[in-house]
Amino acid sequence: MVALLFGSFIVLMMLRVPIAMSIGGAVFIALFQAGFGDSLYIVPTQVLEGVDSPALLAVPFFIMAGVLMNEIGLTDRIFDFANALVGHFRAGLAQVNVLASMIFAGSSGTAVADIAGLGAMEVKAMRQHGYPADFAAALSICSALVGPLIPPSVPLVIYGFISGTSVARLFLGGILPGILLGLSLMVFNFLIARKRGFPRGEKATLRTVMITGWHGIAALVSPVVILGSITFGITTPTEGGVLACAYAVVLGAFYRTLTWERIWNALTHTMLISSVIMIIIGFSTVMGWLLAIERVPQELGAAVLFVTETKWVFLLLLIVFLLVIGCLIEPVPAKIILVPVLLPVVDQFGIDRVHFGLIITFALLIGLATPPMGLGLYIMTEISGESFEKVTKATLPLLIPLVITLLLVTFVPGVTLWIPDFVMGPDLNPPGNR
Repeated sequence: MVALLFGSFIVLMMLRVPIAMSIGGAVFIALFQAGFGDSLYIVPTQVLEGVDSPALLAVPFFIMAGVLMNEIGLTDRIFDFANALVGHFRAGLAQVNVLASMIFAGSSGTAVADIAGLGAMEVKAMRQHGYPADFAAALSICSALVGPLIPPSVPLVIYGFISGTSVARLFLGGILPGILLGLSLMVFNFLIARKRGFPRGEKATLRTVMITGWHGIAALVSPVVILGSITFGITTPTEGGVLACAYAVVLGAFYRTLTWERIWNALTHTMLISSVIMIIIGFSTVMGWLLAIERVPQELGAAVLFVTETKWVFLLLLIVFLLVIGCLIEPVPAKIILVPVLLPVVDQFGIDRVHFGLIITFALLIGLATPPMGLGLYIMTEISGESFEKVTKATLPLLIPLVITLLLVTFVPGVTLWIPDFVMGPDLNPPGNR
């Protein structure tokens, strides 16, 4: 049944069936084959149980916060501030691209929001200053991957729900990996700039830096407000999402850029994205139930231990596997399907679930920048007007700093765990031991 389940899922994906329907179709096919044809009431029951969780309420709120930040024009203020800080360096606008994404990550929570919000502005500005359009598009995709690592993060909220891991610890654990990813891209920009002769911008005056910083300070404060409230127990993750939305509305009113039309656009966009995510989670829950019946997690654990009993070898095999999966399946459904299967193996090797959460989130995010299923590539193709092939080719060299940072995060657990342990203390009762 497992072979039929995944086989039909892959076939439906190759036929360009939407991801949610591909999972649902594969589930129905497997149920009929397993003899559950007269018990299809299992599907709606499992779907409702899968999405009936207070923790998932945080997802639409964080999505809406990111959309509102785009609607009120915060992206323009972030870009101007980043340009004033690093625009005069070698490959100045390329560095602005990365730094702006790092700042916006504290407000958006998703890579797609970053690509759609900052991406168009960054590509246009880089084109006007003589950068190749395909490089500008590729860099905008890769820098957007910082978004789901630096808190708040919708993918980490979903992982926390699936694995029973503290969202506050996950948010804190994503800070250093996100910063390291941004720095690695900036180093790559500096090295490639010397080879390709990318231009420098004019150095901003101190007055300009202070003015743009004052205008963009709201973006710098937002992650402190949201993360601080969750970390210190003032709000739950869901309440933190509500706080993020309220903060965006207050900013829009203060800047006088919030209109009823923009609020309606934000609500509509949030509803569409959230409904798709919830459908995927619901059908993936049924898929997880089928895999549990077939004892797939236990068999996978035995198979992995047969291949290797060394944690570091397992981690290397894991990231190779996740990078391949990320090329074929979008991050959210891949995570929902794989996490319940992999967690027993992860617990057997004594890997911290916060550490594993950042590994799987980061590895699957890279899939947004890799064909054939790279959603970021398709979005940026529409935004930039460049062909899919040119954007893909320009993205390949940028995968080097992404993979190097992923290896660092994977094999140096302190990169992920130092801040959570320092702020909240070591987790003496991790989920795997409960």
